[in-house]
Amino acid sequence: MVPAMAAALVNSSDRQKYDLSSLQSLIIGGAASSPTLVRGVVEKLGCACISGYGLTETCPTLTKSPTKPGILWEGEQRFTGQAMTGFAIPGVELRVLDPEGNDVPHDGAGMGEIVVRGDGVMEGYWRQPEATQAVMEGGWFHTGDVATVDADNYVQIVDRKKDIIVSGGENISSLEVEKILGAHPGVHEAAVIPVPDEKWGEVPKALVVLKAGSQVTENELLEFCRRWLSHYKSPRSVEFVTSLPKTGSGKIMKQGLRKQYWMAQKNAVS
Repeated sequence: MVPAMAAALVNSSDRQKYDLSSLQSLIIGGAASSPTLVRGVVEKLGCACISGYGLTETCPTLTKSPTKPGILWEGEQRFTGQAMTGFAIPGVELRVLDPEGNDVPHDGAGMGEIVVRGDGVMEGYWRQPEATQAVMEGGWFHTGDVATVDADNYVQIVDRKKDIIVSGGENISSLEVEKILGAHPGVHEAAVIPVPDEKWGEVPKALVVLKAGSQVTENELLEFCRRWLSHYKSPRSVEFVTSLPKTGSGKIMKQGLRKQYWMAQKNAVS
């Protein structure tokens, strides 16, 4: 399931009406998961929950996040681990490369782009040689996803290249901020986008859908984020919405959300 589907089940007021005892496991993919959502699935749906990652161009799975033998995750650490992008499945070669084409350190901090190759990876886009050349280099498919790798070879996507927010020269992962917002008990889902700022160029803004019956203020969410994030990463503003636009596969359409704020600035300048 995509995260929006899993969240809908976890937060459904009708969930208790159904017998879910036959449900053994659930894999969340299609967009980034969060420890809060994984915990919700385990505790409220009563099944195992891990994350997966892939693209249409990779047919489609590249990684999954079960606990490797020998790794001892306890308490909240287990949910954090199983919400990660995971490690490469058999038949997939995966690297995370810095802008110079070097493998990033396996320290869980160094960021780079995920590149992959394997029998399931496409040869190219049909009759689109330029588009193919843009993403294929030396037999490796460049995904456009920015990630870290830890000492156990677990990958963690921090954002799409195009979704990284650059504020005053600092890179901010919108996914990191969204996971913090999603941990607030009153938040159903959230999208974090860059909006124009005269001083910093752009700053994070949160668009939030609250859970039914929740009453949360903008200041409350801003303080919640600042409690867990560096100040520069925290949203500068919060806008409450009734829903977020999604693709047919359930991914939040951030491009359209960004466009309306940047177009508003352009019109104001004009």
